[in-house]
Amino acid sequence: MGSPVLVPYRSFIQIDRLSATPVYLQVANQLISAIQRGYLTDGHKLPGSRQMGKLLGVHRNTVAASYAELDAQGWIAIHPSKGSFVSNSGAEKKRRLRAMGVVAYPQQAGFHFRKWSVLDNPFDYSSAKYTLDDGLPDPRLSHVDYLTRLLRTNMKRKGNRPKLGYNNMMGVAYYKENLANFLNLTRGLHISKEHILVTRSLELSVYIVAETLITPGDRVVVGELSYFATNMILQKAGAAIMTVPVDAEGLDVAAIRTLCERQPFRMLYITPHHHYPTTVAFSAQRRAELLELSAQYGFVIVEDDYDYDFHYDDCPQLPMASTDTEGMVVYVGTFGKPMAPGFRSGFIVAPPELINEMGKLLGVMDRHGDALTELALGEMIADGEIHRYLKKTTLEYKARRNMLASLLNEHLASFVDFNVPSGGLAIWTRWPKELNLMRLRDLCAQHEVHLPRYLLYQSNMHCGIRLGFGSLPQPALTEVVALMGQAARTM
Repeated sequence: MGSPVLVPYRSFIQIDRLSATPVYLQVANQLISAIQRGYLTDGHKLPGSRQMGKLLGVHRNTVAASYAELDAQGWIAIHPSKGSFVSNSGAEKKRRLRAMGVVAYPQQAGFHFRKWSVLDNPFDYSSAKYTLDDGLPDPRLSHVDYLTRLLRTNMKRKGNRPKLGYNNMMGVAYYKENLANFLNLTRGLHISKEHILVTRSLELSVYIVAETLITPGDRVVVGELSYFATNMILQKAGAAIMTVPVDAEGLDVAAIRTLCERQPFRMLYITPHHHYPTTVAFSAQRRAELLELSAQYGFVIVEDDYDYDFHYDDCPQLPMASTDTEGMVVYVGTFGKPMAPGFRSGFIVAPPELINEMGKLLGVMDRHGDALTELALGEMIADGEIHRYLKKTTLEYKARRNMLASLLNEHLASFVDFNVPSGGLAIWTRWPKELNLMRLRDLCAQHEVHLPRYLLYQSNMHCGIRLGFGSLPQPALTEVVALMGQAARTM
């Protein structure tokens, strides 16, 4: 129960000396309102009459009369030598309160406000036994015990306590130094901590980039199939979205060149490692051509390698940021993507002068950051544990990818066509254009498999589903694809 001293009674008990209602009833009625609103919970001990009288500026006898009234109505219970305690239960009290005209907090605002139609929640949820996603990692594979020890150790270190304040707006220096080393080693970048802005998530990174670099009305190019969350962020920033085709080699650079010549644009967003949602890799030749176009026409490339850590069959191509010599690429990503969301961080890599400007916006939005997690992640890099962890989880995800490919061939070969991706946590499946994906979704739901709407891509040109395999163990994958096969055969 709360301490009587700490409860701000003066904030919800106001005494009107000019009112015709006796003071003791004013106090009693407002205490009833506070109890009903949840300010004073069941079992809460009220201050003694003398102490409450001092708090409210009334005589103790007035408070005693108020308590007696509350006791008579059943709102409190007075125990001699122990005190007065809130007793808030039963439908009768609610009935009496409605009779007194006390209402709950308003359900609607009394003023106009902006509604973000472009930010409508794209996710839908279900109680089905299985829910598919677009390629999320399995939290059960997270290095929880190891990270728990790191968090506990960093919490106990006295030298870290000053870092838990409000002086880490752009990220903890120790983490940024180690993150720079990690990105240099694994991505071929040539950066220092001054090139990095640490954020809470990939989406927050993209938001900061968009708010800093886009002026309402600016044209931004994305693939005709692209990451829905980024498109929402860009539209919220006022961008005019333009699309280019995506083929087996990624974004069509010839189409991008045509746009440059006819209708210059401010920015291009790309997921080159494995295009979202089709999983195709952006070819080396097209990467070089795109960098040349960017330097020639002056548009910003926002490179999002959202699943760079997941590659199975060969060495991945290095990000375009590793060969950018003109400062035209802003590189965004997530460190710790294989782990549970609470153990990850987003980051932005860009020239220091741009990092400083974006840091101003982050400083207003998230002044204190997440120092404890950053310290733990920095230590995970420094002692090499991240490399051991990635190697271990990569083997499991590769096995799940191979399992899903085999199951698709076994249960859905007559319906789907697909290419096995060299990395990532999802397979892009192509379905007959005449097949109604929403109908398939409904049938899958009847078989306890939930296909969220954001996985489905159906238009005159496309009929595809992005099937994530990372979050489901192999036995679950086996059952899910078998159930999807049953659903598809009933169409």
